[in-house]
Amino acid sequence: MTEKTLRNGFIAAGLINIVAVLTLSRFFTNQVIPETDSIVMSNFGLLMILIWGCAYLAVATNYRKVKWLVGTFVIEKLIYVIAWVKWIMSNNLSEVYDKDLFAGFFYSTYGINDFIFFLFFSFVFYKLQSKKK
Repeated sequence: MTEKTLRNGFIAAGLINIVAVLTLSRFFTNQVIPETDSIVMSNFGLLMILIWGCAYLAVATNYRKVKWLVGTFVIEKLIYVIAWVKWIMSNNLSEVYDKDLFAGFFYSTYGINDFIFFLFFSFVFYKLQSKKK
């Protein structure tokens, strides 16, 4: 991948976090999302997703200098993927859609999105690790 592609990956990760949370939560007024998973996706949890998005944007042009922060992004995305898989396995997604289309879409996709960016951040971290050797 080119430097431009990698930079754009960080930008995409940040914008997806920010835009998806603000849109699907209707700027934190959609109560179905936090009611559905009050631990991980509380309004505070959603706010923290926005902060992670800001962090991805902040390092987009200098990610090469913050290898261990990129490694932290890998762990963070893995945790969200695990939380999503556990949630999907023990909940009925159609019930969420019945309550709210945006919340249903949110719960249908957030783990897939996080898995894609887990792979992306893992690739970047591996590339950064390989450069030192």
